[in-house]
Amino acid sequence: MEEIIVTGGVRLKGSVKISGAKNAALPILAATILTSEKSRIKNVPKLEDIRTIYKLFKRLGIMVEEDGDRDREVVIDPSTLNSSEAPYDLVKTMRASCLVLGPLIARLGRARVSFPGGCAIGARPIDLHLKGLKSLGAEIGLESGYINASAQRLKGTNICLDIPTVTGTENIMMAAVLAEGETIIENPACEPEVVSLSEALNSMGASISGAGTRIIKIKGVTELKGMDYSIIPDRVEAGTFMVAAAITQGDIKIEDCIPEHVDHIIARLRDAGMFIEEGEDWVRVKGGHKIRAVDIRTSPYPGFPTDMQAQMMALMSLSDGLSVITETIFENRFMHALELKRMGADITIDGHSAVIRGVPSLSGAQVMATDLRASASLILAGLSAKGDTIISRIYHIDRGYECIEKKLEGLGAKIKRVRG
Repeated sequence: MEEIIVTGGVRLKGSVKISGAKNAALPILAATILTSEKSRIKNVPKLEDIRTIYKLFKRLGIMVEEDGDRDREVVIDPSTLNSSEAPYDLVKTMRASCLVLGPLIARLGRARVSFPGGCAIGARPIDLHLKGLKSLGAEIGLESGYINASAQRLKGTNICLDIPTVTGTENIMMAAVLAEGETIIENPACEPEVVSLSEALNSMGASISGAGTRIIKIKGVTELKGMDYSIIPDRVEAGTFMVAAAITQGDIKIEDCIPEHVDHIIARLRDAGMFIEEGEDWVRVKGGHKIRAVDIRTSPYPGFPTDMQAQMMALMSLSDGLSVITETIFENRFMHALELKRMGADITIDGHSAVIRGVPSLSGAQVMATDLRASASLILAGLSAKGDTIISRIYHIDRGYECIEKKLEGLGAKIKRVRG
């Protein structure tokens, strides 16, 4: 088992380039199943979750050709698709594997997909995915931990989502693009990753309008062509490096990002006393002498992202005052609080809220990553702590951050990956 060791106390300086967004890449890769033509996807991050979907593709008979030296490019050839089953041994490691469900039904008329796994941050049922697919005419059966779905041809309909689920919206969109007639999705997720998927599907010949708003309209087509598309920058990675500047009183220019996608993070960091400049595709964050306490409430986009909650908790642990972080998306996403307390943070959990009383400093400790974003919060805490922080179970971080220790090293951090 590998560990990451962080020696704190270094003020980070310099610039860092943001990788392609995992949460945009996964549905776009899944969308390539909708055609028999080759697709060329650029700026695909090198992450464990991406490797998992490549393994799943190969199990489905789909050809995957990577060219890492050329714009992080991958060519997907789905003409050899010969299976409709996404097995448990792959799907158990990544919840987003369920994104192949809609495309497989739309193209083959059938799908057998294991119930998904991933980070243990709370119940994330796919009921809304299945409800939407049923509304489109799919017959859904559940058997031995698998979803069995079939349909001659899906038919457009009106679908109103109870809550704006991101992967649910994406799965329904991908199924509906080849359905007969028009599909209207009310109360969809509005995240940039949903908008990006819409753009990618339209480049394949789909007819989608309204992505990013409260109503998405999809006019079904009979076939799609391959796409040539570049993945948008990862807004959560950008936000994580913004917090890295804040927590170390550093000065970091985050390049190859979309400032609009991190508006809420910028606003909260400014409230916390950080100096922030924005350009067309960059954000510069300079830490203040003091970290002011700010309250945070997670909510669907364009609200504050749940995927940045843990990182902000690390920052608020060193604030001058008392802050409250309220988590409204997942019911079990405060596991990192116990590990931060091992480093000297003063955090009290009260239901869906965490009350943080800022302390003057944190101390390095042996801690354990419990999920992807918790991993990032512990690295951030370690960057500012006195002494060494040893983080175990770092396989979580490799699911969503590309070469994070190398990027931090380039900013001056004392960080290394070792065999535990």
